[in-house]
Amino acid sequence: MEKIATSECSCANGAGNAPSFIRKGVAVAAVRAGRFPLYFFAGALSLSASLVGCGTDAPKPAAQAETKPAEPVVPEEIEAAAKSVLGSESQVLAFGDLAKNGNQAFLAANVVPKTPTNNLPGTIITRAVVVENDDGKWAEVLRCDEHLKNQKGFLGLTPLTAVTGWRLQFEQNDEKGLQLYFTPLKGTNDSHVLPIGVRWNPATKRYQSLDRAYEHFLLESPSLQDARSVLK
Repeated sequence: MEKIATSECSCANGAGNAPSFIRKGVAVAAVRAGRFPLYFFAGALSLSASLVGCGTDAPKPAAQAETKPAEPVVPEEIEAAAKSVLGSESQVLAFGDLAKNGNQAFLAANVVPKTPTNNLPGTIITRAVVVENDDGKWAEVLRCDEHLKNQKGFLGLTPLTAVTGWRLQFEQNDEKGLQLYFTPLKGTNDSHVLPIGVRWNPATKRYQSLDRAYEHFLLESPSLQDARSVLK
């Protein structure tokens, strides 16, 4: 977002902005009279100095552009923990009290770089994890790789077939905490596939998927074959 600066120089609405035919008429009249009074030269010099000063001091619009706030620096401890889980190419996307349960956690992923052949909107990933600090130890509480899993097994609605790429969307809610939406990619035309919502369930104290109305939590399954995996 860019704000256009408005110059406060007194000459902004003065003679310097007058139409050209008015300025030309004044010069012709002075020539025909055969004289250029001293006060005319003094006034012209004063006006020229004012114009030069106004042009020099006027700020450029680009200088007034708003700068984007710097993103929070990821602590080294979290960076190291993310790399130990997902490798050196991991990116920390969010960190803090993500579940609103009083524990520090982070969301990290292996992000697919944007290329001319991969220009899909959103964050495209191959893997993602949510890792929580419990009594000083980092523990993985949610994983997205070929499927969606937590400590108890496969999340409801996770596809039966292996998924090699996901579109990840997430947001932070002041009351509910981190809300994640995973959309399995099927080529470049995946608009018909609905995102799978995942959120921390304070009743079970773990991340679980939500039903299609994003209102109720779904139970996970220890076996992939028993997981509720129909995507409509």
